[in-house]
Amino acid sequence: MNLSFKQLGAATVLLLLGGGLGVFGTRYLFTSLDADTASTSSPAIATSAKVFPFTAPETNPNDLNFIAKAAQKVGPAVVRIDAARQVSDGENDPFDQPFFRRFFGQERPIPKENREHLERGTGSGFILSADGRVLTNAHVIEGTTQVKVTLKDGKIYQGKVMGVDPMTDIAVVQIQAQNLPTVSIGESNKLQPGEWAIAIGNPLGLDNTVTVGIISALGRSSVEVGVPDKRVKFIQTDAAINPGNSGGPLLNAQGEVIGVNTAIRADAQGLGFAIPIQTAQRVADQLFSRGKMEHPYLGIQMVTLTPELKQELLTQKELPFKIEAEKGVLIVQIAKNSPASQAGLKPGDIILKVGGTNVETATDVQEQVEFSKIGQILQLEIDRQQKIQMIAIRPEAFPVQ
Repeated sequence: MNLSFKQLGAATVLLLLGGGLGVFGTRYLFTSLDADTASTSSPAIATSAKVFPFTAPETNPNDLNFIAKAAQKVGPAVVRIDAARQVSDGENDPFDQPFFRRFFGQERPIPKENREHLERGTGSGFILSADGRVLTNAHVIEGTTQVKVTLKDGKIYQGKVMGVDPMTDIAVVQIQAQNLPTVSIGESNKLQPGEWAIAIGNPLGLDNTVTVGIISALGRSSVEVGVPDKRVKFIQTDAAINPGNSGGPLLNAQGEVIGVNTAIRADAQGLGFAIPIQTAQRVADQLFSRGKMEHPYLGIQMVTLTPELKQELLTQKELPFKIEAEKGVLIVQIAKNSPASQAGLKPGDIILKVGGTNVETATDVQEQVEFSKIGQILQLEIDRQQKIQMIAIRPEAFPVQ
């Protein structure tokens, strides 16, 4: 595909111009004016030239900034993941879905051409342990059990997919190797907006690309990000994250992993999102030990009630319940044979507390339920027609279908 400079954009043009010197290695030829022979009245700028070799000076590790130090520290543990998936004629493209179209637009991880035979995708990942445990995004390897894992030094390994959790977009891969470089894990629960953020990955097939920005915001809900089916509170960053970065690490200034780069918004610039590393590590541990991640499930459909939403709901003629409260988390539907149904929850109930913790939004409820234990009693405090009640409920594992 031929693109003009105008189509590529100024940033890409600068990249092309700046990167051209690398073709010639570290030795260059320069022509300098000889002051004794140069003449402003002569057609020739110089009648003699001196040609000399130039060698780039060696880099002193003590002179590196924190970004370069972080990249050197973590780079060897960042891998490229190539996945291939056999599909039958007429099978739908798994990446041709609203979730991926919203984030990637036309640059989905796996191209659509020849999809009736083989789909290929490229993403990133990073090594958790010296014996070959690798963490990546679920959408990078969805639909396959074997992947190709390429290290920064060029070594290639066949990786076995050990577990995939679509609800958090986390997956884990095992490669057979020893003494591998590993990442250091930071603390995503202590981040503050405005801190440095460094992303490493393989965007658009450009291996080991380093970008930098800041932590723009914390605790972005899946609804805010546009993926309401995910159980993640995302880190927002303006570090450049492009298709192929998915699954790579987001680092702090010390070179510690604080998140897993997962997606960009195709309809905006400077908006990248990462899964907090504490969430990703919790899921990864269970995927490695059990091969699956079980999420607590109540079986309710809920909304965050506001005065505006209340008025909108009241205009519906067939609303099966009354709404007295002005705010809170409103249950609008109960799934049949679900824990919520068995516990006696009803549409119209307002959830006030979950496990003794006050909740104000549907996201708050989802987060508290996620922290609960499957099969153990979870106490809910509700407002039912302006009467406070306590409901004991036993979360079950989220249904596979």
